[in-house]
Amino acid sequence: MPFGVYVHVPFCAARCGYCDFNTYTASELAGSGASPDGWFDAVRRELDRAVATVGERRVDTVFVGGGTPSLLGAERLAGVLDAIRGAFGLAAGAEVTTEANPESTSPEFFAGLADAGFTRVSLGMQSAAPHVLAVLDRRHTPGRAVEAAREARAAGFVHVNLDLIYATPGETDDDLRASLDAVLDAGVDHVSAYALIVEEGTALARRVARGELPAPDDDVAARRYEIVDDRLAAAGLRWYEVSNWAADEAARCRHNLGYWLDGDWWGLGPGAHSHLAGVRWWNVKHPARYAAMLAAGEAPEAGREVLTAQERHTERVMLRLRLASGLPLDLLDEPARAVADRAVADGLLVRDADAVVLTRAGRLLADAVVRDLLTAVPA
Repeated sequence: MPFGVYVHVPFCAARCGYCDFNTYTASELAGSGASPDGWFDAVRRELDRAVATVGERRVDTVFVGGGTPSLLGAERLAGVLDAIRGAFGLAAGAEVTTEANPESTSPEFFAGLADAGFTRVSLGMQSAAPHVLAVLDRRHTPGRAVEAAREARAAGFVHVNLDLIYATPGETDDDLRASLDAVLDAGVDHVSAYALIVEEGTALARRVARGELPAPDDDVAARRYEIVDDRLAAAGLRWYEVSNWAADEAARCRHNLGYWLDGDWWGLGPGAHSHLAGVRWWNVKHPARYAAMLAAGEAPEAGREVLTAQERHTERVMLRLRLASGLPLDLLDEPARAVADRAVADGLLVRDADAVVLTRAGRLLADAVVRDLLTAVPA
């Protein structure tokens, strides 16, 4: 089974209004003692613990996420990869990805990543419309993400992803079409597109609660998803997961496929989650506490759980159904297969060999399809 390493970088220059990730700005960390150097030292200590737990196991995929990993610069990101390489070793052909914000990248940054052994870059674009970026509190100019993608490709990156967010208040269908045109003009081989979710506790949620912005509309989001799927498919990018499209199999994100296919991974960094053979745990969230616990020789865990057989089954059904490869029928009992047959008749699923796959209508109702499969009872 492939083994992945996720590295969480908790630092951001500013907080986007929609974001509820475990991230911190410099002002939020002031006086705590947390710093990028302290974070890196702690990550190396956690790597030592990971090796002691996992043993000799080559790393097939690395994903550096955040937060804003590109704030660390190419040299420090190269140091992170060197530490993982030194601790575990990288498997031949390993996929190594970092997320990056367009405004904190440059041609030199991408060249440094390529020299260090990174093979894939994922850039947060979100939209090409200035007013949409403003609602999301994104700081980059509309054209910067496309420019950064081209710089990454010029530096030798074959695999470049651009992230989009759709159904933002104030966005129009034409705004989304223009964003998709910009993405395709950049020549990337992977696109991720997500409907905006208003998360509790965010600045965006407060604006919606005050009536400054309308809440996202589900029907609008469904129509926008169809626009995304039509435009990307016409350009040769096919969906392989409900929110992800790739030019070919090589362009798919192998690290994320590890999550969706019940793989093993170790999450390094504050707030990171890990999974090994049905055991899941997660780290404390604050960078200062994370670093202090590791410096004291303690595991930085905030909690853990041993998944039951039923919980693992539930997750397999939920996650595998999201994939274009489909949900194997041998994961379903007879009542659930009867539900799947009804979903096929309703146009929500299609049979593909020994699996069922969501149709586009099914992708728009994926949560309901999963719920029906998991709650099926004998006739």
